[in-house]
Amino acid sequence: MADVAQMVDYFYTCIDDRPGEAYRLLARMRRREINFLSFSAFPSGPGQVQLNFLPDDGDELKKAAGELNVQMMGPKKAFLIQGDDHVGAMADIFRLFFDAHINIHAANCVCDDRGGYGMVIWVSPRDYETAAKVLGINYKPESAEIA
Repeated sequence: MADVAQMVDYFYTCIDDRPGEAYRLLARMRRREINFLSFSAFPSGPGQVQLNFLPDDGDELKKAAGELNVQMMGPKKAFLIQGDDHVGAMADIFRLFFDAHINIHAANCVCDDRGGYGMVIWVSPRDYETAAKVLGINYKPESAEIA
Protein backbone atom coordinates (compact mmCIF):
# COMPACT_ATOMS: atom_id res chain seq x y z
CA MET A 1 0.00 0.00 0.00
CA ALA A 2 1.32 3.44 -0.87
CA ASP A 3 1.29 6.08 1.85
CA VAL A 4 -2.14 7.63 2.23
CA ALA A 5 -2.48 10.97 3.99
CA GLN A 6 -5.61 12.79 5.04
CA MET A 7 -6.46 15.84 7.06
CA VAL A 8 -8.69 14.82 9.95
CA ASP A 9 -10.62 16.51 12.71
CA TYR A 10 -9.56 15.91 16.26
CA PHE A 11 -11.12 16.83 19.56
CA TYR A 12 -9.76 16.90 23.07
CA THR A 13 -10.81 17.06 26.65
CA CYS A 14 -9.00 17.07 29.97
CA ILE A 15 -9.76 14.71 32.82
CA ASP A 16 -8.43 14.09 36.30
CA ASP A 17 -5.22 12.07 36.38
CA ARG A 18 -6.62 9.15 38.37
CA PRO A 19 -6.83 5.41 37.66
CA GLY A 20 -9.88 4.52 35.62
CA GLU A 21 -10.91 8.02 34.47
CA ALA A 22 -9.94 7.49 30.82
CA TYR A 23 -11.47 4.00 30.87
CA ARG A 24 -14.78 5.32 32.19
CA LEU A 25 -15.01 7.92 29.43
CA LEU A 26 -13.95 5.49 26.69
CA ALA A 27 -16.46 2.90 27.91
CA ARG A 28 -19.22 5.51 27.78
CA MET A 29 -18.17 6.40 24.21
CA ARG A 30 -18.17 2.70 23.28
CA ARG A 31 -21.75 2.35 24.51
CA ARG A 32 -22.66 5.14 22.08
CA GLU A 33 -20.75 3.30 19.31
CA ILE A 34 -18.23 6.08 18.75
CA ASN A 35 -15.33 4.75 16.67
CA PHE A 36 -11.87 6.33 16.75
CA LEU A 37 -9.20 6.39 14.07
CA SER A 38 -6.69 7.35 16.76
CA PHE A 39 -6.58 8.17 20.45
CA SER A 40 -3.81 9.54 22.66
CA ALA A 41 -3.49 10.60 26.27
CA PHE A 42 -0.73 12.54 28.01
CA PRO A 43 -0.19 14.71 31.10
CA SER A 44 -1.36 18.29 30.65
CA GLY A 45 -0.68 19.87 34.00
CA PRO A 46 -0.85 19.11 37.68
CA GLY A 47 -3.41 16.36 38.20
CA GLN A 48 -4.75 16.51 34.62
CA VAL A 49 -4.53 14.36 31.49
CA GLN A 50 -5.41 15.52 27.99
CA LEU A 51 -7.27 13.01 25.84
CA ASN A 52 -7.07 13.47 22.05
CA PHE A 53 -9.75 11.82 19.91
CA LEU A 54 -9.68 11.41 16.12
CA PRO A 55 -13.20 10.10 15.52
CA ASP A 56 -14.68 8.44 12.49
CA ASP A 57 -17.56 10.90 12.82
CA GLY A 58 -16.96 14.22 14.58
CA ASP A 59 -20.64 15.11 14.74
CA GLU A 60 -21.42 11.87 16.56
CA LEU A 61 -18.57 12.47 19.01
CA LYS A 62 -19.82 15.99 19.75
CA LYS A 63 -23.35 14.70 20.23
CA ALA A 64 -22.16 11.94 22.59
CA ALA A 65 -19.96 14.37 24.54
CA GLY A 66 -22.95 16.67 25.03
CA GLU A 67 -25.11 13.80 26.24
CA LEU A 68 -22.33 12.72 28.62
CA ASN A 69 -21.76 16.28 29.87
CA VAL A 70 -18.13 16.15 28.69
CA GLN A 71 -16.56 19.43 27.54
CA MET A 72 -15.03 18.44 24.21
CA MET A 73 -12.88 21.06 22.49
CA GLY A 74 -12.63 21.11 18.72
CA PRO A 75 -12.73 20.29 15.99
CA LYS A 76 -9.14 21.09 15.25
CA LYS A 77 -7.02 19.65 12.45
CA ALA A 78 -4.35 16.98 12.34
CA PHE A 79 -2.85 14.78 9.64
CA LEU A 80 -3.32 11.01 9.57
CA ILE A 81 -0.78 9.14 7.45
CA GLN A 82 -0.87 5.40 6.86
CA GLY A 83 1.32 3.16 4.75
CA ASP A 84 3.65 0.20 4.50
CA ASP A 85 6.18 0.10 7.31
CA HIS A 86 9.83 0.24 6.38
CA VAL A 87 13.03 1.42 7.96
CA GLY A 88 12.94 5.22 7.85
CA ALA A 89 9.18 5.58 7.28
CA MET A 90 8.91 8.25 9.99
CA ALA A 91 12.05 10.00 8.80
CA ASP A 92 10.67 10.15 5.25
CA ILE A 93 7.51 11.93 6.44
CA PHE A 94 9.36 14.22 8.85
CA ARG A 95 11.72 15.14 5.98
CA LEU A 96 8.75 16.46 3.96
CA PHE A 97 7.91 18.82 6.81
CA PHE A 98 11.55 19.80 7.32
CA ASP A 99 12.00 20.61 3.63
CA ALA A 100 8.84 22.78 3.75
CA HIS A 101 10.05 24.55 6.94
CA ILE A 102 7.05 23.29 8.94
CA ASN A 103 7.46 22.69 12.65
CA ILE A 104 5.77 19.53 13.87
CA HIS A 105 4.23 20.27 17.28
CA ALA A 106 3.45 16.65 18.12
CA ALA A 107 3.33 13.23 16.50
CA ASN A 108 2.20 9.72 17.37
CA CYS A 109 3.46 6.83 15.30
CA VAL A 110 2.85 3.09 15.48
CA CYS A 111 3.43 0.04 13.29
CA ASP A 112 1.36 -3.13 13.21
CA ASP A 113 2.21 -6.78 12.81
CA ARG A 114 0.82 -6.80 9.26
CA GLY A 115 3.58 -4.53 7.96
CA GLY A 116 1.76 -1.21 8.11
CA TYR A 117 2.24 2.00 10.04
CA GLY A 118 0.06 4.89 11.10
CA MET A 119 1.08 8.36 12.13
CA VAL A 120 -0.77 11.40 13.41
CA ILE A 121 0.95 14.77 13.06
CA TRP A 122 -0.10 18.09 14.59
CA VAL A 123 1.13 21.42 13.21
CA SER A 124 0.22 25.06 13.75
CA PRO A 125 -2.97 26.15 11.96
CA ARG A 126 -0.88 28.62 9.94
CA ASP A 127 0.90 25.58 8.43
CA TYR A 128 -2.19 23.52 7.52
CA GLU A 129 -2.22 24.51 3.87
CA THR A 130 1.50 23.95 3.30
CA ALA A 131 1.47 20.65 5.21
CA ALA A 132 -1.50 19.47 3.18
CA LYS A 133 0.32 20.37 -0.02
CA VAL A 134 3.50 18.45 0.86
CA LEU A 135 1.36 15.42 1.78
CA GLY A 136 -0.59 15.62 -1.49
CA ILE A 137 -3.87 16.62 0.14
CA ASN A 138 -6.25 19.10 -1.48
CA TYR A 139 -7.03 21.57 1.31
CA LYS A 140 -9.02 24.78 1.13
CA PRO A 141 -8.97 26.85 4.31
CA GLU A 142 -12.34 27.47 5.90
CA SER A 143 -13.15 31.07 6.65
CA ALA A 144 -14.17 30.16 10.19
CA GLU A 145 -10.79 28.66 11.01
CA ILE A 146 -8.56 30.79 13.18
CA ALA A 147 -4.83 30.69 12.54
